[in-house]
Amino acid sequence: MTAIPIELTADTPTAPQIAPPKPASAPSVEWGYVDDEGRLVLSPEMRRSLGLEPGARMRIEHEGNTLRLHRPASHLAKVYIEPTDSCNLDCVTCFRNSWQTPIGRMSDETFEIILAGLARLDPMPTVYFGGIGEPMFHQRTTEWIARVKQLGARVEMITNGTLLTEQRSRQLIDAGLDVLWVSIDGATPENYADVRLGAELPKVLENLKRFRTLRKGHKTAKPEIGIAFVAMKRNIHDLPKVLMIARNLGALHFSVSNVLPVTDDPQAEVLYKQTMRSLSYINSSQTPHLSLPKMDFDEYTREALFAAFQSGFSVSYAGANWGGSNDVCDYVESGSMTIGWNGNVSPCWPLLHTHGSYLHQKAHTSFRHIVGNAHERELLDLWHDPAYVAYRERAGLCVPPCTFCGGCDASEDNLEDCIGNEFPTCGTCLWAQGLIRCP
Repeated sequence: MTAIPIELTADTPTAPQIAPPKPASAPSVEWGYVDDEGRLVLSPEMRRSLGLEPGARMRIEHEGNTLRLHRPASHLAKVYIEPTDSCNLDCVTCFRNSWQTPIGRMSDETFEIILAGLARLDPMPTVYFGGIGEPMFHQRTTEWIARVKQLGARVEMITNGTLLTEQRSRQLIDAGLDVLWVSIDGATPENYADVRLGAELPKVLENLKRFRTLRKGHKTAKPEIGIAFVAMKRNIHDLPKVLMIARNLGALHFSVSNVLPVTDDPQAEVLYKQTMRSLSYINSSQTPHLSLPKMDFDEYTREALFAAFQSGFSVSYAGANWGGSNDVCDYVESGSMTIGWNGNVSPCWPLLHTHGSYLHQKAHTSFRHIVGNAHERELLDLWHDPAYVAYRERAGLCVPPCTFCGGCDASEDNLEDCIGNEFPTCGTCLWAQGLIRCP
């Protein structure tokens, strides 16, 4: 990586006209310029959206023709709110299968404290209702979404879709929800129920069709629909059909994640064993590079492209990095914090609750990391806590090779690692390697 000194400045009266960024759902493209003193000038809208305030520190990466500016660790851009860690289903993929955490629901008092904290933030972050439990299993969630929308926030929610009644659908639409994410892990009732125990796919699809019909407008209808799919050996063959279901529902977003084995049985279901072994090469500064053009993916090319993608080379496809960044925390990159049902604040929802998982056939315990509680400290005060800021700045910079090594005792929990990092360590985090993805 080559460090490039850049000074970000405000526009001057003589500055060229710079187009404002596009909505959050589309890539933001604009023209910046370099002034007479060699400083890069961006539009006020772009700087504001990324938290590029005077004095903000950011990581800068230079590769080929690309200059990548990472979001400053000081910018709070997304807040996850967990209304409850309870659920009406019993899914094989759920974290709740590997913990002994008490089940609870957020109180009105806790929400009011969070709402007051959100009201003091400028700019307003995206607010995402979701965590371990089912948000709609809490009777106040739709009301709370409306309250947050009144602050001017973009609001998203994820659900299993089984409780999406006509009344709830109307409430979510009237509340102004921006995106409704629905988890669908199979294209047939049998395959769907094989993952999401207790659910019925026809019922979920019926609920979604009614929800789509109730929305006003056409292409600009809100809430937008997103589909989340957890890929495993048992259901990956259903992915094309689920994509077709999403298109038929008018979904504008589709998110695919690998499964994280939280119990012993799902270990046989993972689809990234070879990929984890390749990460050791990708992380090396001496990684060989393979540049591929766009081409048909069919019976002639499939075998060769599979071999290329699994070669251990870093791969660019039509000039774009195929594998993306490794050792980069999604939650830090998105400028997010997570708030549990009891007001506990954590860097991410995987660290909100102590839970178990498996990596390389070995049991791993992730102990929860609580920065503080919203009842005791302001959200912004917690966000700027020096220890929390230091954690965000180091996350992704000093990550040990647990995901492609996994051989030492340090990989059995997140208390410390082999290169000197102390709790909470992220060496076994599959989110940081792009293997697990959240909407």
